[in-house]
Amino acid sequence: MAEIVIGLGSNLDSPREQLARALERIAALDGLTILARSKLYDTEPIGPPQPRYVNAAIKVSWHRSPIALLDCLLEVERSMGRVRDVRWGPRVIDLDLLWSSDGKFESDRLTLPHPELTRRSFALAPLLDVAAELGVEYAAALAACGGPPRLSS
Repeated sequence: MAEIVIGLGSNLDSPREQLARALERIAALDGLTILARSKLYDTEPIGPPQPRYVNAAIKVSWHRSPIALLDCLLEVERSMGRVRDVRWGPRVIDLDLLWSSDGKFESDRLTLPHPELTRRSFALAPLLDVAAELGVEYAAALAACGGPPRLSS
């Protein structure tokens, strides 16, 4: 059984509520157990002008493949109204697989660790909240990104 870190983000329609809804749906997935939850971070968007994000991460145990989890998360996004029409555009929910205890994974649909992880403080800070043991590998990258974003109030 792998431990996987999932990044969560939202900047539309009450982002904190959207993250809570997504957590409920993820927690209900068969074969998944939430092990840890990060703090909530208030972050600048990447891409076109849009509202600020609330970002977080969870560490889960998962008994199936990373692709199976990706498919489940994409269904959660669809069920919550996620529309993929503008690259890096605003979104009601964004769910990304960030890291797996099973090590590197690469397919045409998924790369783990997330290929942009070391360049995104909004992913690194929550990752380290739920998997402090990864500090040896990722703390310098978080510092290079300017440190953790501010906490969401």
